[in-house]
Amino acid sequence: MATPTLESDPKSSLKANAQANAETYFLEGPHARENELKFLFSVVLDFFHGFRVLHFVGPCITVFGSARFTEEHSAYAQARATGAGLARLGFTVMTGGGPGIMEAANRGAKEAGGRSVGCNIILPHEQNPNPYLDRWINIKYFFVRKVLLSKYSYGFVVMPGGFGTLDELFEALTLIQTKKMPRFPVVVLDTVYHANLQQHLIHMLKARTIQPKDLDLILFTDSVEEALAHLEKYAIGPFGLKRRKPKPISWLGES
Repeated sequence: MATPTLESDPKSSLKANAQANAETYFLEGPHARENELKFLFSVVLDFFHGFRVLHFVGPCITVFGSARFTEEHSAYAQARATGAGLARLGFTVMTGGGPGIMEAANRGAKEAGGRSVGCNIILPHEQNPNPYLDRWINIKYFFVRKVLLSKYSYGFVVMPGGFGTLDELFEALTLIQTKKMPRFPVVVLDTVYHANLQQHLIHMLKARTIQPKDLDLILFTDSVEEALAHLEKYAIGPFGLKRRKPKPISWLGES
């Protein structure tokens, strides 16, 4: 069965455009209380849907990266190898569910016999579920998606990407730094691409806007093997792969 796409379905495309307009309207400022309440219920439903679909996915590592890289790009092969390595360690590979780096990581996990899941964001363009997902959820709101990508993960791998990738990286770092999240490992792959980011972190340290220990939260590397060893040491070591396994509830249609 072919993976459904938003672009191939005119109704879904219209829905994505309507959703974008709804968010633009919400972010304009205060509106009628009735409209604010409708938006709140929509957010709650987005969370509920996500919790239901992802409840049984198991311990994950989330891989972030650009949707715009094709299979010919070197980062695609690196993400594919990373996904395969994570699957062999026993993790479910979670991504944003789209093409590019996300597809590559999901593909690597699938090819290695592991589990592969995605939190796909509904957009009018660019973002469609990739064909290497065992399970996926279509999310309306970016902030809901970021919560779900963090909630089920024991660590994070950051590949070359754009604004969204950096947003996800710093979201994870902020949660860990402020102890809102356990000290899960964060790996940034491709030191050439991220050289300016590394330098900016050093600049922040010199300006005393972060502390020396904050830099210890991130591993910068070009080696997939080093990345996997780091994740094995700091994700499996302190936290293990055993979580309380929730029991399916039949009347909710779970299995």
